[in-house]
Amino acid sequence: MKKTVEEHAARFDDLAADYDEEKSAEYNECVALVLEHANPDSDDTVLDLGCGTGAIALGLAEEAGRVVGRDISEGMMDEARRKADERGLDNVEFGQGQFREPNYDGEVDIVTSNFAMHHLSDEEKREAISVITGLGPRRIVLGDLMFFGGGALRAPEASGEEPRAPNPEGPFYSPEVDDPATVGVLVDAFTDEGYAITAVEMVHEQVGVLVAERP
Repeated sequence: MKKTVEEHAARFDDLAADYDEEKSAEYNECVALVLEHANPDSDDTVLDLGCGTGAIALGLAEEAGRVVGRDISEGMMDEARRKADERGLDNVEFGQGQFREPNYDGEVDIVTSNFAMHHLSDEEKREAISVITGLGPRRIVLGDLMFFGGGALRAPEASGEEPRAPNPEGPFYSPEVDDPATVGVLVDAFTDEGYAITAVEMVHEQVGVLVAERP
């Protein structure tokens, strides 16, 4: 993680009021794909990690039995709570939690996350995925910054090459705060935990959605 949890939380507290404005088409497509692939049943419990202002959590609340949102930023969650109240949704709740410490020990059927895990280093992502799979959901849907093929801006560690500079035309990767993984790193992390990758959607060469399911 390139900044501390506290630094990230403070940054998103400052962004919260305007966070939903002027989102990119790629971000919105990613949200739509995460919602589509999550596809909860009416009695499912969904855990949305890095829930932010509630784009995923609120989008699933009308279909799921219960939605639990977790984030490090109270400012972002205040916006999510406000929107839940406006929509009259009483089956969604928000509270403090991190990927590696989600602060949730109940049953969960589906875990979602959108545009949040990329703040973790690759090793931290592996730890987070181990924690998430340990909760036993049947499906995990991850939308995030991730590098596909020619969009991979880092050479593989095994190559011994120096990482390449970010593509200035890639609008999603800010090296000061972001640390995206390659798709391969994420796939390996899920399969190493015994989950099968059932869908990979490329939205942009630096943005995509992965779906992992318990066999």
